[in-house]
Amino acid sequence: MEMLREFQQAGFSAPTPIQAQSWPIALKGRDIVAVAKTGSGKTLGYLLPGFMLLKRLQQNSREGPTVLVLSPTRELATQIQDEAIKFGRSSRISSACLYGGASKGPQLRDLERGADVVVATPGRLNDILEMNKVSLRQVAYLVLDEADRMLDMGFEPQIRKIVRQVPPKRQTLMYTATWPKEVRKIASDLLANPIQVNIGNTDQLVANKSITQHVEVISHGEKSRRLDQILRSQEPGSKIIIFCSTKRMCDQLARNLSRQYGAAAIHGDKSQAERDSVLSDFRNGRCPVLVATDVAARGLDVKDIRIVVNYDFPTGVEDYVHRIGRTGRAGATGSAYTFFGEQDSKYASDLVKILEGAEQSVPSQLKELALRGGYGGGRSRRWASTDDSYGGQGYGSGYAKKSTDNFNNSSFGNQAGGGSSFHSSFDNNRNNQTGGNASFAPSTNDDQSGGGLSFHERFYGSGGRSNNDGFRARSRSPPSKALGVSNCCANELL
Repeated sequence: MEMLREFQQAGFSAPTPIQAQSWPIALKGRDIVAVAKTGSGKTLGYLLPGFMLLKRLQQNSREGPTVLVLSPTRELATQIQDEAIKFGRSSRISSACLYGGASKGPQLRDLERGADVVVATPGRLNDILEMNKVSLRQVAYLVLDEADRMLDMGFEPQIRKIVRQVPPKRQTLMYTATWPKEVRKIASDLLANPIQVNIGNTDQLVANKSITQHVEVISHGEKSRRLDQILRSQEPGSKIIIFCSTKRMCDQLARNLSRQYGAAAIHGDKSQAERDSVLSDFRNGRCPVLVATDVAARGLDVKDIRIVVNYDFPTGVEDYVHRIGRTGRAGATGSAYTFFGEQDSKYASDLVKILEGAEQSVPSQLKELALRGGYGGGRSRRWASTDDSYGGQGYGSGYAKKSTDNFNNSSFGNQAGGGSSFHSSFDNNRNNQTGGNASFAPSTNDDQSGGGLSFHERFYGSGGRSNNDGFRARSRSPPSKALGVSNCCANELL
C-alpha cells in the first residue's frame, strides 16, 4: 500500500491518540467531532480516511474535489497542503490550496488541472465559487479544521454559504480545540449523528496564560472612576476593548470617553457600514478605544490589542474567557481588567477556577463571594460522566477498551501508539476495504443510527437524512458516545 510506505518513510511507527481514535470511526463513514489541541496529529487523522475514500470513489478531479478541507488561516492551510502532498504523492492524489493575500491565477490553474483535495480558507473559496471556477458537487468528505477559530474570526456566514454548495450526502469531520456554544450550534447544523472524540482534558475551560488577569470586586457606582484610572495608566494610542452587557451602556460609555480617549461604540443596532467604519478606525489607530457588546465583537481579530476591560461581567465564564482572549494573541502578552459585583456572585466559583488554572492571583473578596454565594452555577458541565466513557492515561493504555460502538473490533481500537505498528494496523483493515463495503464490523448498538451502513449506502443510499440546501435534516438526539483520552466522558453533544 503506497500510503503505508509514505508513513514509514516519514518515520511513523504508531498512530497518535487522535489518529487511533478517529481513523476507525472515519473509515466507517461516520461524522466526527474531535475536540483536541493543535499539535495532536489531527491533520493525518482526517487526511488518511479522506485519501482512502478518494481511491474508492475514483471521481474525475477536473470536475471538482472529492475532499474539501476548510481552514481559518493561510498558514494552517499551507501546512495541511504540505501534508496532503507528502502523503498523497505515491497514490497520485492531486491537491490545491486556496487562500487570500495571494494571486488567484496560480490557484485557478491548479483547479483547472484537477484537484482531488482542496484545502481552502473560507473567504478565498467563496471568491472563487462566485467566479464559477470550482464546483463542489462532487465533495463527499468535508473537514472543518480549527472550527472554533474559524467562527472566532467571523467566518460562519462564509462556511454556511460554502456548505450549501456541498452535497448533503457527505461525511463531515469537525476538529476544534474548544467546545463553546457557537461550535456546538454549527456542529448541530452541519453534522449527522456525529461521534465525539475527546483528547485530553476538554471539559476544563482554560484561559491564555499570556494574559494578566485583574479581577476587582467593586460596586456599580465605582466603575466609571476606576475605568478612567485604567485608561489613564495606558500609553496614548494603545488599543483597548471595553465590553458592556447592553447596547445602551455601550453608547453611553463611548460618548463619555470619545473626547478624551477617542472611543467609539459597536453593537447590534449599528448598520453594517457603521460597524465597518468603526472597526477600520480601530484597526488603524484612529479610534484606539472600542466599546462593544459580545455579539458585535464576535470574530474581531486584531493582533495588537493591549488590554480588555470587562465593564460588565458576562453571563458565564465561557464568554469571559472568550472576551479576554482578544488580547495576548499570536504570542503577545496582554492584560484584562474585570469589574465584578455582588450581582455576579453566582459566577464567582467558576471564575476562581479560571484564575487558578491560568496561575493568576485571586482577590480575597472574590474568594469570599465564591464561598458565600458563588455556587458554580454560572456554567453547566458540558460533558456528563458515564460508565461508558473511554479511559486511558498514556500511549500504552488502550483507549477503546469499553467501546459500546464495537470500534474495538477494529485493529485501531487499542492503537494509541502502544504496541501494534502502522503496518499491522493497515494490513488488518485492508481486507475489509474493497468495493463500497463497510470498513469495520457493523455496530450492534441500537443507539448507533446508520452504524451498519456501508460506504456506498452512506453516500448514495436513500436514508432520508438530508435536505436540498446542503444542511442535515437531523434528529435532536445526542451522539452515540464520546471517545476520549485522559479525562474523557460521554457527552450530550447538541
